[in-house]
Amino acid sequence: MNTAIILSGGVGTRMGADRPKQYLMVQGKPVIAYCLNIFQRHPQIDHIVIVAAEEWQPRITEWMAAEGITKFFAFAPAGRTRQHSIYNGLKAARGCTEDDGVVIIHDAARPLTSDQIISDCLQGAHEDGGAMPVITVKDTTYYSKDGRQIDQLLDRSCLYAGQAPEAFRFGPYLAIHDAADDEEIAATAGTSQIAYKHGITVRLVKGSERNLKITTVEDLNTFEVILAEAKKGEQ
Repeated sequence: MNTAIILSGGVGTRMGADRPKQYLMVQGKPVIAYCLNIFQRHPQIDHIVIVAAEEWQPRITEWMAAEGITKFFAFAPAGRTRQHSIYNGLKAARGCTEDDGVVIIHDAARPLTSDQIISDCLQGAHEDGGAMPVITVKDTTYYSKDGRQIDQLLDRSCLYAGQAPEAFRFGPYLAIHDAADDEEIAATAGTSQIAYKHGITVRLVKGSERNLKITTVEDLNTFEVILAEAKKGEQ
């Protein structure tokens, strides 16, 4: 069994909107609905767990009914940090995922991931223990200790920008969180960080520039343009 954990607990303060970015309406649907539909239609996803603040859960339930989301399994509460939210999602997934199954963790505000990326992540996690999509770094990249002067030129051929979703074999990934103390979970900066730190191999799979995360108004505008172009292509 493969379970998608959708992280929808962010508050989205950088957008300056009256609600979190994942609940903004775009062409009559909230951003999260586009994300949920991708995992609903993917044949290898069996269940969906949504991590969200309690006050938004009734609205999300209404949106899922309208979109025909039938793979929903449970809500989990949003945590103090992103990794705490992931751990809450993992605990909720205990009821539907075997130890040798895979959890694939995705941001509700990333509504344009592809079926291919999901499939590649699932395969990578089943075979290696973990997987994440990445894109190559195109610009010359420098390291600076103080942000005022260059200390080192980095070799961009060895640098990759991580995306989501990130997938892991459920049993080992959950065990790491069960054994970790609160300080380690809070200090975890990326979903895969705690995995490779504890010996899980994380396969890099091909990501996509299109797989954007909506963080700013410009990102939201880009998403709207992509949807409009796709709609024109269908006509």
